[in-house]
Amino acid sequence: MASASDSRSTGVTGRIKSAATIMHSENQSLLAELRKTLIMMKEIGVDLEKENQNKMVKELEKSMVELLSAYENCNNFSSAIQSVGNTYEPKEELTDFEKLLDDEVAKVSVNSSSNFANHPIIRQFREAIWPISTLFLQNVHHAGQPMAGEEQEDVVMTSTQCNLLNVTCPLSGKPVTELAEPVRSAECKHIYEKAAIMQYLNSKKSRAQCPVAACPKMLQPDKVVLDPFLEIEIDELRKMSRHSERIQDFTELDAD
Repeated sequence: MASASDSRSTGVTGRIKSAATIMHSENQSLLAELRKTLIMMKEIGVDLEKENQNKMVKELEKSMVELLSAYENCNNFSSAIQSVGNTYEPKEELTDFEKLLDDEVAKVSVNSSSNFANHPIIRQFREAIWPISTLFLQNVHHAGQPMAGEEQEDVVMTSTQCNLLNVTCPLSGKPVTELAEPVRSAECKHIYEKAAIMQYLNSKKSRAQCPVAACPKMLQPDKVVLDPFLEIEIDELRKMSRHSERIQDFTELDAD
């Protein structure tokens, strides 16, 4: 029979985990809004570059770096809260939650980039505006020059890169940009058509290995969801694909 102290300990652990889950969820909504803002700023940058507003583009890039820093800090804090909620166990001595949270933030921040000027999102911003200046405007300070920080022979356009691990559903074969109800695994972050993955899981008695080749993660229905970022990232992929197609069209015209 469980002692009174064991019951209290379990109750405290449960309440902390519940509170951490709520805070993490709320932070995800904030992070999603910040991500939308970064995407919007990139689109504004493209419009400004078309109008030859180079100074404003530079200022916009600086603002994006600052916002990206806030985004990463918020993301690290959110991850730390989730980690504390999942691992916290009461001890005899009082817990210093401020120190506990600071330690977790430090742990999750190890893998974060401190050089936000070279962050993938900032590179996508630069790569989105670079073809505009070279192909449409032929600016003197751009034409024939490699992108800032790149050697001429090393310039590789990667603006079609995104944060999505897979761009087609492994079950339906459809591009993720055409999925009626996209969902993503909380375990491995792979994306599927909802109807297809649920049918797959039902056929495997609700627990099965991810259908993406070589992925070892096991899936459960309640952990395959439409997270706050998925639709944003899919929409971003659509826009990047359209942008890449336009650049390709103009490149071919220029070659002719």
